[in-house]
Amino acid sequence: MVEQMAVFMENRQGRIMELAKTLKENAIDLITLSIADTKDFGILRCIARDNSKAQKVLKDAGFTVTTTKLIGVEVADEPGGMCDILTLLGDKNINIEYLYSYAHVATKKAIILFKVSDEELALKILNENGIKLLDNGVI
Repeated sequence: MVEQMAVFMENRQGRIMELAKTLKENAIDLITLSIADTKDFGILRCIARDNSKAQKVLKDAGFTVTTTKLIGVEVADEPGGMCDILTLLGDKNINIEYLYSYAHVATKKAIILFKVSDEELALKILNENGIKLLDNGVI
């Protein structure tokens, strides 16, 4: 499992820059991030190299931060890599609540991070099918 932080922020000019500045001033490196927004607020989902430190400094700076466990998998970075994973889960009626991914160009691998409706069953299916599961130490 991979630990992800969710930072709830009002949707106003400069707010993401304030978060980035807080991370920079504390030498915190992000591995990945995703932002979902509405007119009034946004959710910035991210994984840092040191989530514990990032969570503390962001909270100290006034940000609202929670953590969530995601399933992380590594697949070949080629057409159909993500589809194969989603098909395995979909065939067992596991709903994908959200996901995001990124590619490791040098290794030709893609990392997919997702939250599902049935974590235990999803992990069982992925393990049974030889899918490489990841944790914070290897993403």
